[in-house]
Amino acid sequence: MSDYKISENKIIEIETKLAFAEQSIEELNDVIVNQQKSIDKLNLQIQQLNSKVEEESQHWQTTSPVDETPPHY
Repeated sequence: MSDYKISENKIIEIETKLAFAEQSIEELNDVIVNQQKSIDKLNLQIQQLNSKVEEESQHWQTTSPVDETPPHY
């Protein structure tokens, strides 16, 4: 009878630890999902900024300083 009680207590302890482990895994998964969303958003912003820089670079390559009005006019 005593061995049965020890086994039952161990099973309850294992089940409790498993429940906490499952909760921790779910919380970590939520953190990972939020981080991935942030990374995706940042990557999109980087792509947009790179496009703007490329457009400006092409603009400055096509314009000539001769075409510019001097600042004092």
